[in-house]
Amino acid sequence: MTTEQVRQAYASVADLYIDLFGTSGQVHADDLAFIRRHLAGRSGPVLDLGCGPGHLTDFLRSLGGDATGFDIVPEFVAHARATHPGGRYVFGSMERLPVADGGAAGILAWGSVIHLPPPDLDGVLAEFRRVTAPGATVVCGIFVGDEVAAFDHKVTTAYRWPVDEFSARLAAAGFTEVERLHRPGDGARRPHAAVAAVRTAD
Repeated sequence: MTTEQVRQAYASVADLYIDLFGTSGQVHADDLAFIRRHLAGRSGPVLDLGCGPGHLTDFLRSLGGDATGFDIVPEFVAHARATHPGGRYVFGSMERLPVADGGAAGILAWGSVIHLPPPDLDGVLAEFRRVTAPGATVVCGIFVGDEVAAFDHKVTTAYRWPVDEFSARLAAAGFTEVERLHRPGDGARRPHAAVAAVRTAD
């Protein structure tokens, strides 16, 4: 699954996706609380990577944070800029971020690493480490399974991760887990987890 394939898949359903998931009110309260707990009040910029319609970037800004949304789907970036005109939304990939080394105090990657083929995850986490300062917090939202495996996501191929395995990948990239949240499947919603991890010193 290439970045271009993911971009095209989301672009083809952008309007529907925005209708279904485009406000923070459509995010589970436990998820919002987890994000708030780890990314509110950061002393520097927070990057919302794979920001989609921009609702979680705006949520972080509503908490007083300096948040910028990044996405590879132009339709999402255009919607976010129009809907949240006070925010910053940038067309760009988490694989090569236009951010200085150590320039970020936090990263939110909520459901945005799920389409990465497992061999590509380590490179993206290395990029997360490059752009974060020591002590910065990374929050990732993932789908959960008993083993690393692809599945037919409604938009395009995605991957489930055992939370321990995902946490180990974060550790290998230089991040120490500080909390995890696991929510079982609920109707049509698949089991998912959130992991918060702090960047270690160089």
